Amino acid sequence: MSKLFPTYARYPFDIVSGHDCYLTDDQQNTYLDFTSGIGVCNLGYSNTAVQQSVATQLQKVWHTSNLYESQLQEQVADLLVGAADKLVFFCNSGTEANEAALKLARKATGKSAVLAFSDSFHGRTYGALSMTDNPAIQAGFGPLVPDISFAPYNDNAALPQITADLAAVILEVVQGEGGVNPASSAWLHSVAAKCQQEHVLLIIDEVQTGNGRTGQLFAYQHYGLQPDIVTTAKGLANGLPVGALIGNADLATAFAPGSHGTTFGGNKLAMAAAKAVLIQLTPEFLAQVQTKAAYLEQLLQTELAPLPQVSAITGLGLMQGIHLTIPVAPVVAALQQEHLLTLTAKHETLRLLPPLTISEEQLAHGVAIIKQVLTK
Repeated sequence: MSKLFPTYARYPFDIVSGHDCYLTDDQQNTYLDFTSGIGVCNLGYSNTAVQQSVATQLQKVWHTSNLYESQLQEQVADLLVGAADKLVFFCNSGTEANEAALKLARKATGKSAVLAFSDSFHGRTYGALSMTDNPAIQAGFGPLVPDISFAPYNDNAALPQITADLAAVILEVVQGEGGVNPASSAWLHSVAAKCQQEHVLLIIDEVQTGNGRTGQLFAYQHYGLQPDIVTTAKGLANGLPVGALIGNADLATAFAPGSHGTTFGGNKLAMAAAKAVLIQLTPEFLAQVQTKAAYLEQLLQTELAPLPQVSAITGLGLMQGIHLTIPVAPVVAALQQEHLLTLTAKHETLRLLPPLTISEEQLAHGVAIIKQVLTK
């Protein structure tokens, strides 16, 4: 009998090794991976630069307190923000980054109200969970953080809810867990303009969409947005626990010494991995991601969209959702039997998050397997 809390309905195999875009389980089955560990191992499972960077740091020191300066943190922060007048706080996960964003927004503005959106997902700690529109995962946890409300996503009916009494608006450019729902450029700009008009901070959650997933370092860059706060995690260190809050420099006084902290955030091993990841996310690499994404989108539209089991294809970059007219869970299980790993999302959505290093041939093979399973 397992000694673990049953918080996960686990698939009956253990992943024991990985290489490039493939994973092998404890029963010697090898799978083509379209999950990246839920958007985490964006550079695959054997990235030499990440491995070498972590191994080198491991021989020096793998943890020190944040009471001391960290050149590695400074270097990773510089890679994240460049010449922009922004500051970075490192933590351990996306939910921690969103907790920090909630605290920062409230402290900086002196206001407590926050607006989030339908089908949002921002994490499972109390503040992040309170900004998440998913009653199923909120059930039973008692009163959540107050003064958080919701508006319809990608809908101009939300705009009147952005008023001067808000500390912040938080949104995902493409909702991941909520069903791979991309927002329109026009709506995003309308939200940003209303936030600016009402002096409300705009927080963009890039936990899943960031670090090259959509073909830009961050998804908001596709639309020329200027958020006040950005949160990121998942692919930032290719599998080592890390999260980051990026905020405008004029918010610094709200996060003065002692106002917020973390024991493990900015850990030197995580920073070594993050540095190696960000160095590889060059304009040339991101252009290749965009090319592969266009190829995948065309494949999905040609091969899967006409099927009666598919109602729509949505997404951005290498983050795609296949909206099914049938239950998604059995499809994921059937795909595993065909040695392809995929994910689910809300509203019976088959979610694809392949490693950014995947080839077009591997993408085509994966789509062929999905078509085979859907048409059985």
